[in-house]
Amino acid sequence: MEQSERLDLLIVGGGIGGVLCLKYAKAAGLSALLLERKSGVGGIWQDLPAWQDIQIARQDWTLGSVPIGGEDQASIRDNIQAWVDRFGLSPFIRLNTEVTSARPVATGWEAQTNDGFYRSRYLVAATGGHNRPRIPAVERIKSSIEECHSSGLRDASVLAAKDVVVVGGGASAYDLLDLCFEHGAHRVTWVYRSLKWMRPTRRPKHTAADGRRLARQQMLGVPLATTNSLINRDLHIRYAKAGLQEILPDGTFDLRHHQLIPGRRRMIGNFSRIERYRGEIAALDGRTVRLLDGRSFQGDTLLWGTGYNLDLGFLDVGGLSGLNHLEDLERRCGSLFLSRDAPNLSFLAPAVLETNNVSTPWAYALACKSIVSHVRGADVFDDTPVSGHVNGFDLARFLARRDRVSYPRGLWHPKFLYELFCRPRHVPMPIP
Repeated sequence: MEQSERLDLLIVGGGIGGVLCLKYAKAAGLSALLLERKSGVGGIWQDLPAWQDIQIARQDWTLGSVPIGGEDQASIRDNIQAWVDRFGLSPFIRLNTEVTSARPVATGWEAQTNDGFYRSRYLVAATGGHNRPRIPAVERIKSSIEECHSSGLRDASVLAAKDVVVVGGGASAYDLLDLCFEHGAHRVTWVYRSLKWMRPTRRPKHTAADGRRLARQQMLGVPLATTNSLINRDLHIRYAKAGLQEILPDGTFDLRHHQLIPGRRRMIGNFSRIERYRGEIAALDGRTVRLLDGRSFQGDTLLWGTGYNLDLGFLDVGGLSGLNHLEDLERRCGSLFLSRDAPNLSFLAPAVLETNNVSTPWAYALACKSIVSHVRGADVFDDTPVSGHVNGFDLARFLARRDRVSYPRGLWHPKFLYELFCRPRHVPMPIP
């Protein structure tokens, strides 16, 4: 099929970011389509195992009265579909439509799919940053160890009575360590090169953090240095109280570069039972795991909690299609979202996925509103790069200085303050 009409906006990717972008585009009267290669919306939440979940409470994930059943994978997938249903977006979504190539042309963009050509004035890449499971290249010598990336562990009960090796130093690895103890692994060995900060707690991770407290500080203008100092003091106290000083990350916590990952209570409660190695795997030899420094140990199952690589192979733009990491893409964007490599191209992933100290739908909603303003001609963004993340509610401040359509002077700030201080903790924030 060849599309004859040139659209205002073409959105590639049907995760929560792409769906919200379509919602704001249609509300603004733009001709827009969303192309999704899978059979349903939801992005990565379509394929993740059932045990995967978000790191915040459901009332902090959802917005307004769009329904959500819980923090688990199925509930998040269904919540994304609920946005489609609530705002009547289905006629503007093409499922089972994979974009094989998108390139800039004189009139904007042209996308080749398995269903034909689509043309638009503007393109939003909403494919996220969790596209390809990242598994380091290691030598395998008649390896008999079962290997699995965190995204492929469909049934965690298979870990029972196994000698499990977990690799990685971030949220995925912390989840896998937690699962090992939940399902009765016989022995747990942990290999990590570096560590990301977490907020140690014995509470369930969905109740462990209050993102609105941080938001209130930001909206009241508390200096970043003060906020960082308070967070660092709290984190060091928590690591000491939990007996985790041996895995304190290097350096100090900085909101411009780090996430506030909630701790995993089973991992923390069983910390003394974890055999830990700081290093990198060089080879898998039979049941033996060999590290680069020569140390070795045995294992039955190896779980890669090493995250994901970026995949922008569909973009026919020099310098973009070969990028592997979100931080690399971030450096190629102006004003957080606008591509510096091609005209009329925006990305949703870099400025949202790497912060994670605020509700993802809320951050996406703010970004999408301003991207739509830009598409409509407001010149919200320029090609000036931004150093570090603009985290949490500071994203609203950042966008308000540039997008007066979405943030009327003198009105938006009091409104946000009211919502943060007067809305009950258990009630979701309104749709921006």
